[in-house]
Amino acid sequence: VTSPFGNNLHHNENATHGQFAFTTSESGNYLACFWKDGSHQKDSELTLGVDWKTGIAAKDWESVAKKEKIEGVELVLRRLQGIVETIRGNLIYLRDREADMREVSEATNARVAWFSIMSLGVCIAVSVLQIWYLKRYFVKKKLI
Repeated sequence: VTSPFGNNLHHNENATHGQFAFTTSESGNYLACFWKDGSHQKDSELTLGVDWKTGIAAKDWESVAKKEKIEGVELVLRRLQGIVETIRGNLIYLRDREADMREVSEATNARVAWFSIMSLGVCIAVSVLQIWYLKRYFVKKKLI
């Protein structure tokens, strides 16, 4: 397993099964590589199952229960509390992102409005100059 910045988090060779957990310190895409080397039979079938858990789903509740000596309803309540805290964190993150996006949208809207006003001003100025030039041209040619 490799982090987005190339740090090697886990390396295991010749494994037939196993379990590995890590806490991320870098945001981004993590890379997991699996390969079948040439020492196995060529016609043999290989099955690979990966259960990639993130967030509260990755927490080992059995070890928490043993460590804190809790069981039954209290363990379920702790699990639900973790899920609620995760959902709340996600909602706060989404609210902050929505506020940032709204600010960007309003700033863009203001810039587009000023650009439209300037474009309209340029069009009016060019049309006035064209009328003035054509009037002068026709007067000079004695057509008017």
